Amino acid sequence: MINTEESNSTEDGWEDVFKRNRLVPTSCQTARLAVENHLTSSHGFQLSINRLHAPHLPQEVSVGMDVAYQLRATLFDRKHQLFFGKTWKSSQQKMKNSNISFNEVLYFHTSLLIPSTLVVLELVSLSPKLDGSHQCLGRGFIVLELFTNRPEGLATEGDRRLDLHHGSPRGLLHPLLKDSADYCNLLKIIDGAHLDCVVKKHPPLACVMHLLPENALVSGDDIIPGLTASPTGDALLRPQLVKMMPFTLDRLTISLQPSLEKFESLLLQLINADCHNTKEAGAEGTERTVVIQERRLHVGVHNGWCFLDKPQVVVLEPVASGVRGRTDSSSKKSTLVKDSSATSSPSQMLGLRSSLELSLANDQSLVIVFQLEYVFSALISRDTTVFAASTHRAAFLQCLRWGIWCPFLKPSIWKDKEIQLVLLGGAKPNPYGVMVYSTETSKTQSPKPVSVSSTLQEDSEAKDMIRFWLLSRLERKASSPRVPERTKKEDVSHQRKSPSSPSQSQKLIPKASPPDSPQGPGLSLSQLAATSRYPTISHSSSALPWQQSFPSLLHPSPLASAHQLSHVAFSAVSNITHLEMDLQRDADEPPSMQDEGAQLQELPFTPVHAPVITLGMNVPSSCSVSSRSSLAHLFSAGFPEIVDCSGQVAEVLDPTEPLPFDPQREETDLLQGNLLVFQFLAFTRIPTAGVGPDWPGNIHVTFQFYRFPPVTSQQLKLLTNDKVQHKASETLPCVLASVNKDASVNSGTPGLQMQFRVDNRFLRPGEKCWFLRYLALHTMHIDVWDSDSLLLIGSTAVELKYMLRHGKSAVQALHKLEILTTDYVGEETLLTDSDLGPCSSSPMTVRTIVRGWLHLRTGNIGCPADSNGKKSEENILPHSHIITPREVTSGFRGGSLSPRNTFQLNARNTAQAHRLEKGEDRMLLYSRNRADARMLEQRNLKDTDVERRKLDCMAAVHQREAKENSEAAEMMGHTMDVQLTREHQARSSKANGKAEGITNMLSQAITTQHLLYASLGSAEYMEFVLKNPFNVHQSVTILSDDSELSVITDTEEWRHFKALTKTPTPVEENLFHIKDGAAGPQVYLRPKETVHIPLKYQSFICNHTLAMQGPSFVPTGKGSRTAKKNLSNIIIAKTIKVTFRSLDGKPMAICQVNVEPTPHVVDQTFRLYHPELCFLKKAIRLPPWDDPTEDPNSRTHISVRCSDPNIICQTRMLVPGEPQDVYLKVPGSPSPHIKMFFVMVFVDKWMAVPSQVWQIYVHFLERVDVSCVTGQRSCQSLVLRGKQTIRKIKCFSSHPQEIEVDPAGMFVLPPAAVQELQLRVQPWRAGSRFLYLNAVDMDQQRLVTAWLICLNVHRPVLSKAFEVCVPVSGGRGSSRKITYTNPYTRSHTFVLRSDHPDLLQFKEDKFQIGGGESYTIGLRFAPSQSPGSAEILVYVNNLEEKTEETFCVKVNYS
Repeated sequence: MINTEESNSTEDGWEDVFKRNRLVPTSCQTARLAVENHLTSSHGFQLSINRLHAPHLPQEVSVGMDVAYQLRATLFDRKHQLFFGKTWKSSQQKMKNSNISFNEVLYFHTSLLIPSTLVVLELVSLSPKLDGSHQCLGRGFIVLELFTNRPEGLATEGDRRLDLHHGSPRGLLHPLLKDSADYCNLLKIIDGAHLDCVVKKHPPLACVMHLLPENALVSGDDIIPGLTASPTGDALLRPQLVKMMPFTLDRLTISLQPSLEKFESLLLQLINADCHNTKEAGAEGTERTVVIQERRLHVGVHNGWCFLDKPQVVVLEPVASGVRGRTDSSSKKSTLVKDSSATSSPSQMLGLRSSLELSLANDQSLVIVFQLEYVFSALISRDTTVFAASTHRAAFLQCLRWGIWCPFLKPSIWKDKEIQLVLLGGAKPNPYGVMVYSTETSKTQSPKPVSVSSTLQEDSEAKDMIRFWLLSRLERKASSPRVPERTKKEDVSHQRKSPSSPSQSQKLIPKASPPDSPQGPGLSLSQLAATSRYPTISHSSSALPWQQSFPSLLHPSPLASAHQLSHVAFSAVSNITHLEMDLQRDADEPPSMQDEGAQLQELPFTPVHAPVITLGMNVPSSCSVSSRSSLAHLFSAGFPEIVDCSGQVAEVLDPTEPLPFDPQREETDLLQGNLLVFQFLAFTRIPTAGVGPDWPGNIHVTFQFYRFPPVTSQQLKLLTNDKVQHKASETLPCVLASVNKDASVNSGTPGLQMQFRVDNRFLRPGEKCWFLRYLALHTMHIDVWDSDSLLLIGSTAVELKYMLRHGKSAVQALHKLEILTTDYVGEETLLTDSDLGPCSSSPMTVRTIVRGWLHLRTGNIGCPADSNGKKSEENILPHSHIITPREVTSGFRGGSLSPRNTFQLNARNTAQAHRLEKGEDRMLLYSRNRADARMLEQRNLKDTDVERRKLDCMAAVHQREAKENSEAAEMMGHTMDVQLTREHQARSSKANGKAEGITNMLSQAITTQHLLYASLGSAEYMEFVLKNPFNVHQSVTILSDDSELSVITDTEEWRHFKALTKTPTPVEENLFHIKDGAAGPQVYLRPKETVHIPLKYQSFICNHTLAMQGPSFVPTGKGSRTAKKNLSNIIIAKTIKVTFRSLDGKPMAICQVNVEPTPHVVDQTFRLYHPELCFLKKAIRLPPWDDPTEDPNSRTHISVRCSDPNIICQTRMLVPGEPQDVYLKVPGSPSPHIKMFFVMVFVDKWMAVPSQVWQIYVHFLERVDVSCVTGQRSCQSLVLRGKQTIRKIKCFSSHPQEIEVDPAGMFVLPPAAVQELQLRVQPWRAGSRFLYLNAVDMDQQRLVTAWLICLNVHRPVLSKAFEVCVPVSGGRGSSRKITYTNPYTRSHTFVLRSDHPDLLQFKEDKFQIGGGESYTIGLRFAPSQSPGSAEILVYVNNLEEKTEETFCVKVNYS
């Protein structure tokens, strides 16, 4: 035990700081108003006080040498007339020529960004007295308004000149000033007196807000523990935090006097007596209606100003007094065990079964604060049954004891010792700001810790004590092995025992103690009570080794009050899940499901994130600079030079030096055009395990620059000069040469050059600044592929800022980029009987491997602006977000109503009109014949009966003659009927065509065309000017025929887009009326009124068509590439109509938006590999957005969207300081399908523009599991099925030296045939690994099938072990011998293998010996240039590569 009495001085010093920095809280109504205005985040501000001009001061006072002046600043709430916060006092200054120069800088942060928040500054004169004190006299005060109602800016920033007012700041509390919005008319100004100051935001203060309380005015020279002192004296100008160290509070117990039972019994008696005294008259009372529900302990770190983090809350449990905290020697886990030396006493104490994690800095001003708090439940119903108690009880909190302890006064005294601290009670200020329970016993206690030495043992037992151990977490982890799962389960089951309460039935409230204390802000059982308003979160259990467990479900406490339930809203899950996770949470689970069985508790798991190549990871550094021999080898190859328009060589930039960015200089460059050049020069091989020294032989690259189409280069061959390589001491780069379509190497200029022209023809209006920003801030992702096997070699990234010209005619830079890839490796395991089963697994680790170096030269050639430009630009108006309908000044001029005159809006009518024109002559002739027939009938009616009889006879004769040819007559009649029908249809179509033509013409008159350039994920804002042309009011319904074009109905969102697009039109509150079931929002228009309708177009869906995998044949000339209109990765072009319809259903106006798609910028590319036909669940970590210039509140609105609606993509907000991930769930596809999609990350609330766009490729492969032993060959059969056509197939492996495929060469695969492949695996490294196997069509250079080989490799059982010493820097190495005896009775042939062929070589790799004979194995160890040791395994295999014996040779290089 240690003596805490020596820490009194430090604690007294902390108490002085604590008393000096106590703040007056703000009004509850003001804080509630700020929350209602969504002002929950605190913002930092800086107030610079320069000079005060005070001509009103008496001359005799100003002449006095002993009179000084001081400014005092305090925050004031004008609405509630309340001073709050802390009064700040400046240094004393003298007055010269009626001017007082203060030159002070104030800092503060607040969330009360409302107009009623003011800063009041009072000018005080200080005159010395005889006793040494000062006489203070007010000389006027100043009112500084901080915030306004304007949405453009929260604070009124800039230089201010404030008038000095007569009187004292106490005058602001006068009743006449209440509810006054302007003090100018009520306060009298002192003529000529003013103060010069500057108010502005201070974003760097955001990182130290946890060290300062809100609304505290501080100076830069104030001592703030946790903040590093600045040499300039102003530590808050650019604050730097002190490094925090992790510590653990272990074996914590609390003893209350005279005993826990008596203490709690007396406490309950006093509370019940108080309840009985305050009970209403006539009510029937019951004894002991208040019971103890929970015992809590609050633990936090305080610096005298505030808590550094939210205090942790843990639940204490009664334990026997003989139980003391100790650490198990086997598991090193903190537990509470019974002390055998203790007497069997029934007394108890409070204990914590788990440990607490704290972060501390080595500062004597930091203390650990403890607060013991009880949760009581009181019966509020007359019914005293069990069921009534569970539903009609109210809970309240009471602080009983508290204490502080400074661990860094003398750190050595508490190491490996138990600390004892006296707990305080009674009316005394404490950091928690609560009233503390006091009894006669606590009143007699000393307010400071006492000695805990053996001589004062009896006195210490008469005081309330807390005992604990403080351990460094790093030391604890280093000395503590991993706790077995069985021990954890036993601890969890042991901790489920509920504590006993003297007045509470165990059947009333089922309790379950948490197995471990929460790290960070903890919540107890009653705070996690689940009601209908705060549903319980359900979790799913999984046996997958990479699944993250959420906090276990705690049984709800039915006695939680409404105040306690307010904590549930902040109990968000802050754990991070990798790979596998439950994306959906069943929040509407019925209560009946909770009673079906006990909820399983998930075991804790620490996730491991696969490192992905992030932007800026491959920044060239000093180690990536090419050597002089490499540069000489490169430039001797004859690569084309990058020259400007005049033929001069471009200026060379050094990529290892920082490069400033001047956007104004770039925009005002005379050469407005840019020709950007990428030259792929060479590739440097790096020896890689599992492949040969000449790998790779052919490569090709894929990348995407800006919004140009994705580029897949042609095949590039690596050219080597054996003579030069043999003479060089280092590996020289291999020059790249393009390969023609006939597989011949291009004998012309080496390397591959690609050009991209960016000029006025390519850029849209206003896009140049975004393109320059893209070059300055982005890195371009490049994938490098093996063109033979179509396997990914690795990825790299190049910074594009060295392509900025800075006013020069041309620039160039030579980059040496690392080609990186990730490798998944499991832990090494020894081959045992249990490992032979299929269930054996080991945890996976991820490491980054360098596969080579890519030599790339980038350049930018300035080009003069094209005078011709776009021919259509002369007729295109400047881009505007306001759509104004055109005025119709002319009516119908007459003529045909053909669709040709109505702008061809109806294609069907156009086709009908053309058909009518073609048959016009035939229809006229037919109509004339019909008219003649009708005239003949009319004449027959007027003839006499004789003539009629003659006609009848003639008709009978004709009828008799027609019997011979009846079929011909029927056909003629049918033909006439068809002709009559067609004539009728033609007349109807002609009439309908006229009606539709008139309708289309009228619709065209009220239609306004608008051309919109849109890209994936970016919201395009526009305002349509809608005018009511009638003299009566109209209720207009807005209808859009596409959901991607919507109306902005939220006023805050409307303001956001107007500020973003700088649209100077007004914003109207409550403009729209939205009804349930209505077709769209409605707007009310007065007669002849004009309003602006905000519209937004945003699309997250695009086409995901992929080109075939493999190299392409890009022209190698100097022609530049341009962006195509129809690409596979852009949104779809469409025409959208927005109709403004009145109540009678007639359109008042139509806005036709023609969406023209444009490619988007891809910030980063990910390639993921996964087994086929199963879901991919992946977590990708977001990069931090810690930009001090941005609003801190913007980081709380991170959201993601995916371009594929079939893919689940989401992110969750975590506690501050925790990393944030994007979770993906991708449905599987058959091998070798590649699924490509985009993920858009937004950091603003309204998702206006994506902050980053990720392009993600998921390669689905056929999975093959292989379990084997190092050094021994294992065989596996694969099946390859033929397609529709005959193919020439060859199989390639990612590790040819470890995987062999039979047939090894090229073979013919007939259509619909089945080819068996024999896979022979012989690994040399133990652990779990992933290898890849591709079947490639050699004629088309396309991937046919891909396999994912999942290896589970075990270490062999060693037969013998040897040790040998090899001298260092000897240059000769060492030779040794090993004797091997044939255990068989007949002759056998053996093969010698080694897992380190670079360190050990054999005299003979193959030998044959007879049965029972011995053979001497000759070993030759290579020399080493540095001391160390290595373990080499020697395998004695048979001809089938089955291991007979394994030797281990430990080589010590000394």
